[in-house]
Amino acid sequence: MNLLITGGAGFIGSYLCEHFIARGDRVFCLDNLITGDMANIKSLLKNTRFELINQDVTQYINMPDPLDFVLHFASPASPIDYANYPIQTLKVGSLGTHNALGLAKAKQAVFLLASTSEVYGDPLVHPQKESYWGNVNPIGPRGVYDEAKRFAEALTMAYHRKHHLSTRIVRIFNTYGPRMRTNDGRAIPSFITKILQGESPVIYGEGTQTRSFCYITDLRDGIIRLMNSSIHEPINLGDTYEISILELAQKIISLAGQFSLPVIYKSLPVDDPRVRQPDITMAKKLLEWSPKVSLEEGLRLTIEWFKSGIEVTSIK
Repeated sequence: MNLLITGGAGFIGSYLCEHFIARGDRVFCLDNLITGDMANIKSLLKNTRFELINQDVTQYINMPDPLDFVLHFASPASPIDYANYPIQTLKVGSLGTHNALGLAKAKQAVFLLASTSEVYGDPLVHPQKESYWGNVNPIGPRGVYDEAKRFAEALTMAYHRKHHLSTRIVRIFNTYGPRMRTNDGRAIPSFITKILQGESPVIYGEGTQTRSFCYITDLRDGIIRLMNSSIHEPINLGDTYEISILELAQKIISLAGQFSLPVIYKSLPVDDPRVRQPDITMAKKLLEWSPKVSLEEGLRLTIEWFKSGIEVTSIK
């Protein structure tokens, strides 16, 4: 197959690039490297079936080659990123999605949109089913990401209904693993980085807000199952094991062997969701998918990867 993956140098996108190259496919990775990292795709650059297109997806995409799939993963995806790039985040969700959909239509390719659990906002329904419409503040600081993805979903469904484009939408819940950036502001890489350096992790609020974390290879496998299906409605992919942020920090402290580290508390950011847990009934039924990697196993693997790039400080 021929695949175009926007945001292919990013955390999730790079795992997909690797998978399809290993399978013998041809992969075009389109990324402007605002939040992507060349290190993520370094091992692929010499492969003749891999091509990096250094470009912003909001610009016209000139693609003479045939395509079987367009996977749209381009977007800033962490609170720090979309705070730093609010306008770019809105543009990639709107103009970028429009360009990627137009390309898929022209090539008669299957289009897959990487959406997010953030479309549910600070949910009033728990766990979150795909049928829930969400509780989102459209003008809050997180709104640039939430609304960009909500618009992208609406545009994708419009192309499906109006142009009969074969589309898929994956709503991704918190995902983690090797290759996450140390400074991207998300809980797991932030906690691991500070703890390995002998610094206290920062908890926002009282740490009672909950999240559910899915290991990257589980998510990748779910995305591939969705690609190979004929499901056009959004599908949740994530782990159902729910843990408070404070418990998560304590677990990482224990796994990293830094038992004497205290935590630091700071004010809770505006519109920070109080709960986040996917209902994956549809994924289990329609894709025969569920996560396999436990949180403890995934954290061990992630900590080991971070250790390779961080000078570890032992706390006595």
